[in-house]
Amino acid sequence: MTDAFSKCRPPRELEIILASGLYPYHRPIEERLDDGEVVVGGRRVLMAGSNDYLALSTDARLKAAGVDAVRRLGSGNSGSRILNGTLTLHRTLEGELADFLGHETAMVVSTGFQANLALSPLFGRHDVLLADRHIHASLIEATRLGQAQLRRYRHNDTSHLGRLLEEVDPAAGRLILTEGMFSVTGDLCDLPGIAELARRHGARVILDSAHDVGLLGAGGRGAAEHHARQPAVDVQTLTFSKCFGTLGGAVAGPRQVIDYLRHSARAALFSASLPPSCTAAALAALDIIRTEPERRRRVLAAARRLRSGLAAIGFPLTPADTPTVPLQVGDALLCCRFWSELFDEGVMANAMLPPSVPSGKALIRLSVTAAHTDAHVDRLLEAVAVVADRLNVINRWGSEGREPSDALADPLAAASVTTPVT
Repeated sequence: MTDAFSKCRPPRELEIILASGLYPYHRPIEERLDDGEVVVGGRRVLMAGSNDYLALSTDARLKAAGVDAVRRLGSGNSGSRILNGTLTLHRTLEGELADFLGHETAMVVSTGFQANLALSPLFGRHDVLLADRHIHASLIEATRLGQAQLRRYRHNDTSHLGRLLEEVDPAAGRLILTEGMFSVTGDLCDLPGIAELARRHGARVILDSAHDVGLLGAGGRGAAEHHARQPAVDVQTLTFSKCFGTLGGAVAGPRQVIDYLRHSARAALFSASLPPSCTAAALAALDIIRTEPERRRRVLAAARRLRSGLAAIGFPLTPADTPTVPLQVGDALLCCRFWSELFDEGVMANAMLPPSVPSGKALIRLSVTAAHTDAHVDRLLEAVAVVADRLNVINRWGSEGREPSDALADPLAAASVTTPVT
């Protein structure tokens, strides 16, 4: 007789990493400081893995808004939005988000992952869903919950997307699903190309703006504004855990669509609503995003400094000008060693292993925020250079003869196993 729990053991690759003492995950942070550093194990280290791009999570105004909301409304709502969990604060935030993004309305939910799961009712049995191969794990789960026929197009390859659209039955509904700024690679989707294909084929465009709203565009409205294609986006999701410095998420779009999701998206229907503190903090963050563009300028300047320095060291980089930067390592154990030695040098980064990336494509993901000074970035670059030299990472890439464009997933590989994480 088979024990149902016999499957509950780590894969062999992870067992090796655990046995090596190089396990890079679940390190508890004891204190988060205001200057882009954290305390881990009693040590003060540079945080180079956070998605808190605008450095708002420790901003006094967000803290004050959250504290005031707790005092007035309590620590939680103990109910779903549709029953007794809707606050006036939720409605206010929804209205402000819709106005900011240029949509008719929005639906606030408790996490960004949940916002993407809430899309699943839009993927009907008579639809064909065309999704970029690098979409986030939460979007992959949404496609599994939906009933649409799923076709994956090669990452950012609008020629491939166009060919797939040509093959769609004219009687089927067409939806294109992509991220604005991709969470692992930091590159932007080809929204102009996607918008043109959507217009030509009568397809709807759904954009996950988790990493780009608040960061990109003249007004901080994200990749759609950056590309001057906001009207081409039919439905947009976002999270408050990146640029907004708190927790939560939202889906924005036409009123008819959002009202439909309010009554059919099980991820939202059967989940407690966003707590008052996070809702109030998100409202405060939105006001800062609107009124303090210098935060965006600061983090993007830090990103340019980081990317320029990494290129000088010899790392192949994906073409982008964003604060998320992948360092290609390849071997999972070597990637964990790279992470560990960076930590020893006083830098906490992110080790991205399969299934977050394809097998054999492990990488270190770095990110900078508005809290990082030029001195911080230079310190990060120095640590990366020391570790890369010690582990011979750059020469290893050169000897394998890979170009920067090949550094991530093989475009012909089956990408269903690639599930990027936040």
